[in-house]
Amino acid sequence: MVTVTEDTFGTTINPLTKKEVTIRRFTISNDRRMSMQVINFGATITSLKVPDSHGVVDDITLGFDNIEGYLTENNPYIGCTVGRVCSRVGNGNFTLDGKKYEVTKNFLGKHMLHGGTHGFSKVIWEVDQIRPDGVSFKFISPDGHEGFPGEVVAIATYTITEDNCMRFCLEANTTKPTPVNMTNHAYFNLAGHNAGKQGMTEHIVKIKADCITDMDEDTVPNGEFIKLDNHPLDLRKLTNVGTGLRNISKIAKGYDHNYVLKYTPGCIEKQAKAFHPPSGRCMEISSNQPCMHFYTAHNMPDLEKKKGKKKKSNQPMIIGKGHSLYEKHGSFCMETHWYPDAVNHENFPSVILTPGETYQHVCIFRFGVYDPNCEKHRDVVCD
Repeated sequence: MVTVTEDTFGTTINPLTKKEVTIRRFTISNDRRMSMQVINFGATITSLKVPDSHGVVDDITLGFDNIEGYLTENNPYIGCTVGRVCSRVGNGNFTLDGKKYEVTKNFLGKHMLHGGTHGFSKVIWEVDQIRPDGVSFKFISPDGHEGFPGEVVAIATYTITEDNCMRFCLEANTTKPTPVNMTNHAYFNLAGHNAGKQGMTEHIVKIKADCITDMDEDTVPNGEFIKLDNHPLDLRKLTNVGTGLRNISKIAKGYDHNYVLKYTPGCIEKQAKAFHPPSGRCMEISSNQPCMHFYTAHNMPDLEKKKGKKKKSNQPMIIGKGHSLYEKHGSFCMETHWYPDAVNHENFPSVILTPGETYQHVCIFRFGVYDPNCEKHRDVVCD
């Protein structure tokens, strides 16, 4: 049985109306000791707890203890719903139906990142519906919001099931043709949200993708593709994250790449998995999206530098739940979505939503445990 309860998570100023609002938090739980907490600021996942192979329950997503943590300038989009367009919009502009649109340049002063300064991750969503198995949030993005045309009504629904699946569904409608490409930006560590780099590098991952989208020095897609045959970024076979990070260290600061998935339009398919052998926790990701961005948090503070082992870093600490320090390569994101910066590349499938159409993004995270000595768990490591 799944239950839903509500409490509050502090107050803040709505960046669009400038009025003070109370943040609503929902706890969704099942009888198998899985629970998820979500808030209506940024339609954000703040906690996700699942048991390990020994029955120990731990929180496996990064987050903050209060709303103030989510408001800090160095919050790297932890747990939030990202939109109207996730990832980058190169040079902060695009052309649609012969008209050039300038959008907010909040990345390096020349590109848009994750929907702009007050994108979907930084606004207050209405509570649209409290369901038996979760909650739906609604945000009405006005015409011209962050430079995008058309009023967009977005719905973000978060649910869990009795068999330990977390599901999110992102939907949108528009009054004018406009780009829409939403995702959730949860950071995971199956060893526990505070297990850091040591726990993170114990993970084993797999992504069903034959290529990645190539990018320029600003990490903006350039319209080209890189085949993964005999390439260090290939994750089609089960790969230890620590080993993988060492193998790619000469070409990248970490995994921060858009994987083009084996994709059947209109179908929800298994696309990736991650598991942590010491705890036995495993996670399988299925979605109806053609891409997945795999990111190992290399932009978070390097705690080794903070401890003086290397050159001192001036990057401010990220202080998470329970005063945990979140660090470089201490967590990972698996963000399913459409092709990044598709508005600027004609060879990428279009992300333009038109009036009368409904954008729908479904993603399912299935959690379980892995025991190498148990026959029924063998599918965790098989294709």
